[in-house]
Amino acid sequence: MPVSILVLYDRKNSAIESLARAAASGVELSGADVTLKRTTEATTADLLAADGLLLGSPNWSGITGSLKSWLDDQGDLWEDGSLAGKPAAAFTSGSGQHSGLEMTLLQMIHWMLACGMVVVGLPWGERMRVSGSYYGATAVGDMTTEDMAQARELGARLASVATKLTRT
Repeated sequence: MPVSILVLYDRKNSAIESLARAAASGVELSGADVTLKRTTEATTADLLAADGLLLGSPNWSGITGSLKSWLDDQGDLWEDGSLAGKPAAAFTSGSGQHSGLEMTLLQMIHWMLACGMVVVGLPWGERMRVSGSYYGATAVGDMTTEDMAQARELGARLASVATKLTRT
């Protein structure tokens, strides 16, 4: 039975939605099941049912207030261990190269670590000379083919890690 990955994102711009769709494509190409949802549609049950989480937020000097609120509304999942051991990854988009993209990724990763999740990043590759971060997938300004490829790679990598973790 294939693993299931929840791709959850706060849609404040079209670039973040494009990255979410590309990441979901990578999950599917790896043979896993994917659920793609905006934070306005997702529930705690969606989060608990998934074998892994791919979390996205546009960069607004960090994560958006609405994503922060959604994460806060998940109650004490961090304390009761419901998400502990599940793999998770992050993606973001922004208008400028030095506008805080890594800070946005790190804020999402901080929540993941607080929940005991296994954080999955991207290993160094030539693509990162132009696009991306090892913390997660990124896009700056107009979406490029490298941005989309990086998001697909992150989705596939997360699905692969989830498969390995569920088989142990």
